[in-house]
Amino acid sequence: MRKHHHANQARTAFITILSLLISLTGLTGLTGLLAAQIPLPPPPQGATPVKLAQAPAPPQPVDGGWPRAYETPGGGRILLYQPQVASWEDQQRLTAYAAVSCLAQGADKPALGTIKIETKTKVSTTERLVNFTPLKITEANFSTLPKERIREITDEITKAIPEEDKIIALDRVIAYVDLSQIVPKNMEGLKADPPTIFFSQHPAVLVNFDGQPIWSPIEGNDLKFAVNTNWDLFQHTPTYTYYLRNRETWLKSSSLTGRWEPAGQLPESFKKLPADDNWKEVRASLPGKHLSAAQTPTVFVSFQPAELILLQGEPDYVPVRDSDLLWVRNTESDVFRLKKDGPIYYLVTGRWFSAMQFTGPWIFTTPNLPKDFKKIPLEHARSRVLASVPGTPQAAEAVLLAQIPQTARINKKELKAPQVVYQGDPQFEPIEQTTVERAVNTDKDIIKVGDLYYMCYQGVWFMARSATGPWEVTSSVPKEIYAIPASSPSHHVTYVIVEQDEENADWETAVAVAGYTGTMVAWGCAVWGSGWYYPPYYWYGGYYPIYYPGFPTYGYSAWYNPHTGAYGRNAWAYGPYGGAGVGARYNPSTGTYARGAAVYGPSGARGVAEAFNPRTGTYAATRQASNVYGSWGSTYVQRGDQWAQTRRYTNRQTGTTTRTIRTEQGGLVRKSGPEGSGFIGKSGDNVYAGRDGNVYRRDGSGNWQKYENGGWNNVGKPDSPGATPKQQAGAAAGQLDGQGKQIDHSTYKQLESDRSARMNGAERTRDVGDYRSGSSKANTGSYRTGSGRGMRGGGRRR
Repeated sequence: MRKHHHANQARTAFITILSLLISLTGLTGLTGLLAAQIPLPPPPQGATPVKLAQAPAPPQPVDGGWPRAYETPGGGRILLYQPQVASWEDQQRLTAYAAVSCLAQGADKPALGTIKIETKTKVSTTERLVNFTPLKITEANFSTLPKERIREITDEITKAIPEEDKIIALDRVIAYVDLSQIVPKNMEGLKADPPTIFFSQHPAVLVNFDGQPIWSPIEGNDLKFAVNTNWDLFQHTPTYTYYLRNRETWLKSSSLTGRWEPAGQLPESFKKLPADDNWKEVRASLPGKHLSAAQTPTVFVSFQPAELILLQGEPDYVPVRDSDLLWVRNTESDVFRLKKDGPIYYLVTGRWFSAMQFTGPWIFTTPNLPKDFKKIPLEHARSRVLASVPGTPQAAEAVLLAQIPQTARINKKELKAPQVVYQGDPQFEPIEQTTVERAVNTDKDIIKVGDLYYMCYQGVWFMARSATGPWEVTSSVPKEIYAIPASSPSHHVTYVIVEQDEENADWETAVAVAGYTGTMVAWGCAVWGSGWYYPPYYWYGGYYPIYYPGFPTYGYSAWYNPHTGAYGRNAWAYGPYGGAGVGARYNPSTGTYARGAAVYGPSGARGVAEAFNPRTGTYAATRQASNVYGSWGSTYVQRGDQWAQTRRYTNRQTGTTTRTIRTEQGGLVRKSGPEGSGFIGKSGDNVYAGRDGNVYRRDGSGNWQKYENGGWNNVGKPDSPGATPKQQAGAAAGQLDGQGKQIDHSTYKQLESDRSARMNGAERTRDVGDYRSGSSKANTGSYRTGSGRGMRGGGRRR
């Protein structure tokens, strides 16, 4: 028994060591195959069999992974390696190169070659995917095949790849983009005046009002509730006492701006709140948990959206590697300091403000940030701030994402306009610096141009000859509308345009960029909001006061989420409804309020910009509808990124493996899922297309090999510019292959660049996968999801 036990141990150890070596050389997919090929002696009778430990399967990439294999109609097999992006013009036209392995039916060896792909792209920023269809192969090189066969292979590749497979992760594509070439188109007129910024080192909350308090009665009750705040705030009219719910506890005060104390026993009126969803959370918190004076938070109140820096005690400074910066770790806000006695820097809404003291005064400082901010490593727990540091690749990437259009095809004849309700007769006011006017007493964006009226609703333009309609989809929007300045609450409609459909006159394409939903470009960065404060419209013309808010920039503690390309909001001290002025919305159709209509979750983990209607404050309830056009729910509005929902790789994530194929390059490619027509690459994605038409791969020692004459040959690195003849000779002696060949400088540079981009893209895609899957490694404060563990303040509410 001991002999067999030792044999098992030895073989298990051997497999473990071999598996480790395989993983280090990039052939991890062979581990299971090797284990199956090494026989173990049967255990003695009565002995417990030795089980090989199996590592947990890594999360599936959002695009299904690379390389991918396909069967051709003629019974052959094509292996397509990950495309290497050469250019992505305007994020709409992509040129890429890819290595391809083609195995004809009955052949014992594949032919390796390269193809050049040119295609239009469609992007789903929500799903982080790029669709490259229709795919057009404009060049093909297979050194071992005649031209006639190359033409056949080109056709086979085009036909073999199904539509649902013409998808690649957005983060893989971005990794190839030269972000230094991204030129931010700064929007004129955005503001950067600092808001009111409160500060506390002790428990505190911030009650933001959107203007002076607007109180609404509650039918059959002597309580009133504040409409224009993100808190459950009540006024008890018999005693003129204010009551504020802070999660499961209650506070009271005789003055909104006075001292707040534990509420103790609440008035009986709270038990009479209507038993509907409007008051569900409030009723669940009754009668409220006991709160001692020592536990009572400071209550800051502002009548315009403000911000709060809340520290847990004295500042906890943590040095930022290789810089003079100190990160203030014990706050959810993004706060840094330049040395211990230098200026404090606070980032909110993508704008940097600085002060010598936490209490201010604060000044706008984004254009004058110290160079040390560019040194913040991607692994830092708050590296998300790099997106707001002008001149960084992360800032350029954020700008790129903000400029990617969201589109939808609109059926002009069938799509019905929403109901438009005015409070009284239609009221219009002139928009400064323009010749147009905007409606003020409705919840819709309606612009008057001459004798015509234009309405932008959820990214679609309508037109009418009367302020009350009838409304129809319009194919033309006057240029005067696009002159509306950032100082106007209607500015966001300037980010939506209309394009004609040349193939079908009944359809048109609506195009919206992120400015419509709140993310705008200024100072070389993607910022949240215009920076202007738009006072709300309100009217006491009936039982309920009418309240239509503007589009606040502040009052959210808005922060950039590097894994969504959108802004998120904090709610840890800003109220249960996550931001200024979104606690209740008046519904003009029903004549009542919906409280919590804009609730977006207490953690602020999702993007503020996703499907936000700036006038109504409503959000999509699910990620499937997070596109600005997703809330239409109509066959007459065909979303441009619908393919990302219907053709994702979910079938491969849940399917079972049906077979495993050993590739000529040493990797494994699995066919997965009962519906999957392709294969998922598990390893061996180390093959590249050279721009010279040849296929290359890189070995574990860092040397490049070229595929020629049916095999792989080493190629030497090119001569370094400026190297002496002796140095060149020494390099050649150590790196040239047996035939004395040397790779040319441009090809070598391109291969090294593509290899770096492929590795970076794979890591970025894994990070996004961790975030989307809710992995414990995910960190919304960092570009690297595994960073910041063990640190407080990772950007998520705990």
